[in-house]
Amino acid sequence: NGSIRSQSWVLILYLSTISANAQTAQVIAKKAFSSTVLLVMEDANGQPLSLGSGFFVRDDEIASNLHVVEGAARGYAKLVGQKAKYDIEGITAIDSERDLVVIKISGVHAPTLNLGSSDTIQVGESIYAVGNPQGLEGTFSQGIISSVREIGTDKLLQITAPISPGSSGGPVLNSKGEVIGVSVATFRGGQNLNFAIPSNYLKALLEKRGPAKPLAQAKQAKGQRSILADMGDRNSEGVIGTQFIWNDFIMLARVYHPRDAKIHFDQY
Repeated sequence: NGSIRSQSWVLILYLSTISANAQTAQVIAKKAFSSTVLLVMEDANGQPLSLGSGFFVRDDEIASNLHVVEGAARGYAKLVGQKAKYDIEGITAIDSERDLVVIKISGVHAPTLNLGSSDTIQVGESIYAVGNPQGLEGTFSQGIISSVREIGTDKLLQITAPISPGSSGGPVLNSKGEVIGVSVATFRGGQNLNFAIPSNYLKALLEKRGPAKPLAQAKQAKGQRSILADMGDRNSEGVIGTQFIWNDFIMLARVYHPRDAKIHFDQY
């Protein structure tokens, strides 16, 4: 009986530890919204070019997808639910192979999101995606890790949390509220076949930050291939990228089909 009671206490303590570390979805959403931004990129004439998401990883530094800012002459960030706009001053780090970028702004007092380890996640684990799909600021959705895909020597997280144009660059969080991925793409025509770049790649990129460089330098490096290029049907029509046109209320997506693309992704 003593042994059974002892084992019971160990189990209770173990479950209590798990419960203490986990957070409710409401708490995670509130914290994530305070650190998540809407990114609006513009061309040289000041016309909106693309819409995406990002989140604070350092004071005045925001992580996002490279394809969100690529090709833009300038842009601004806006915290979810707030009206103030902050000009993007430049880029401090790029990983074009994994579609990641770190951009710099100034004058924002926003908390940063903690980066968790993407190496410890398991299939079936609950996750939350935060972003601005179709320009709908502060959208919070729940799902699970449905697979961890090995792409050569790299990994890609497959998730069921819905994402749409405008979600690109938004954080994917675990039950502790830690970032374990960055929303990046979905299979066109699939059902919740969505993907995120593992957070450990972002951790490595943050160690390589340098002085801010002009936004025009945010582009795919010559000779480098995105890890997404090795996913999907090589006989498919191609990648869908997104551009955006402005009206008085929301950003409206317009898609194009690069004919030289090799895969069958919607990149958000």
